[in-house]
Amino acid sequence: MTVEEKIKELLSRERYHFDDLVTVVEVLRSEVGCPWDREQNHKSIRKDFIEETYEVIEAIDTDNPELLREELGDVMLQVVFHARIEEEQESFNIDDVANDICVKLIHRHPHVFGEVIAETSEKVLSNWEKIKSEEKERRTVTDKLRSIPPMLPALMRAEKVGKKASCFDFENREAVMDKVCEELCELNEAIEGGEKSAIEEEMGDLLLTLTSLCRKLGVEPEVALNRATDKFIDRFSIVENAVIDAGKDINTMSMSELDAIWDEYKHKKM
Repeated sequence: MTVEEKIKELLSRERYHFDDLVTVVEVLRSEVGCPWDREQNHKSIRKDFIEETYEVIEAIDTDNPELLREELGDVMLQVVFHARIEEEQESFNIDDVANDICVKLIHRHPHVFGEVIAETSEKVLSNWEKIKSEEKERRTVTDKLRSIPPMLPALMRAEKVGKKASCFDFENREAVMDKVCEELCELNEAIEGGEKSAIEEEMGDLLLTLTSLCRKLGVEPEVALNRATDKFIDRFSIVENAVIDAGKDINTMSMSELDAIWDEYKHKKM
């Protein structure tokens, strides 16, 4: 079937399926397709993939099924697009991608597709990690730590490293709290020393220790920080609106003046 025939067939449809998405991307990448789509490669649309993934997370966090449906489609497009680029190079296609994930899922669920017994989620996860390590030939804990993608958000990567290195962990949350205090002292010494690289190093140690504290408290650091950021934005909005109502410019006001506005709002709220 020619590209023109595929276009005609697509336009005749009232409802589309996954195979149609594959065809749409093929058409967009063809000589009669879209100039922008033809120019793209893996690296040029890498950022798009990341952004679309985070938009899916936003839909999940806001309990918005309509947005989730839309954003999952955008992520699906990214998967098909990358697979199409490789198909043009005769490397692999979307069917190979589907085959590989099916093989992986069947292999890593021997309690469903085999004779292994796993009656709890904990046992399932334990088996998954064991099978994954065997597949990837990760024989040591260090192998597992180095396999965690370094391009993950720093907090997420630190959290994953801490979990996988549980054999070398703080005994309890009190021990982590003591370490936080120690790291704060070392950071203060580095600040007094004035050497930027030392300050950066000690700040990194403090942040890493805080992720350990999150782990001991059963808190996800990414979630906690995002919520704290949202709370800050809400509070800032209240202060800024009060400043605007007073006919002033927030950029010319002192921190003490802004704190006074916030304190006044808190007292009114109470």
